[in-house]
Amino acid sequence: MSYKVSIVIEKDEYGYYAYCPELEGAQSQGDSLEEVMANIKEAVELYLETLSEEEIKEALSKEIFTTAVEVQVA
Repeated sequence: MSYKVSIVIEKDEYGYYAYCPELEGAQSQGDSLEEVMANIKEAVELYLETLSEEEIKEALSKEIFTTAVEVQVA
């Protein structure tokens, strides 16, 4: 079965860090964007394998919204 999940990727001085907000604990890292994408996909697939169909539906029913806001700092 195929699912779509949200992935957040952050870059810092050490490389890339990714996590899935719907699946607490599904996270990974990599030295490049390509590596972290492959790693987080594998982490999510392995995580989902541990859940029942009902648990998957519940976890993936969360609504995740992203946006950008402009803020001012004094």
